[in-house]
Amino acid sequence: MLDFGVPWWELIVRAVVVYVVFFAALRILGKRQLGQLAIHDLVFLLLVSNAVQPAVTGPDASLVGGIVIVATLGILNLIVGRLEMLSFFHRLLLPSPTVVIQHGKYLEDALRREQVERDLVDASIREHGLENVNDVEFGVLEVDGTISIVPSGGRTFRTRHRVRAIKR
Repeated sequence: MLDFGVPWWELIVRAVVVYVVFFAALRILGKRQLGQLAIHDLVFLLLVSNAVQPAVTGPDASLVGGIVIVATLGILNLIVGRLEMLSFFHRLLLPSPTVVIQHGKYLEDALRREQVERDLVDASIREHGLENVNDVEFGVLEVDGTISIVPSGGRTFRTRHRVRAIKR
């Protein structure tokens, strides 16, 4: 129970590699926060975490090995959180906003690339008190998945709700 099945440093290396790969995969999935995950995203995360567990632990099933892995992941997460505050790492770790409407026209390539449906953008337009896409100067899919709308003609509206782009 207390004896390592593999060297302690191997557990650390395994945990770091899986963390980095898993983080990159989530980064590639798009602009979503935890509260925005659809049910299929949650199922994916649970299944992947279960599938990579052997890659992290290897042949080690010791209590101390588990503690080393949890400590490694916790410290790594703390370091990534601190690095995210630096502008270089912030740009590296987080996606940049994407313009999805420009001068009253949908940018179809951007919508397709970000996997955002027009219905969600239309809901955001209505939420901002506008009737349709022709009333929009710019529509931006923000890093957190919200859609910001800049109306044509300089009118601005403040709303209580924020439409978030969630894959269905």
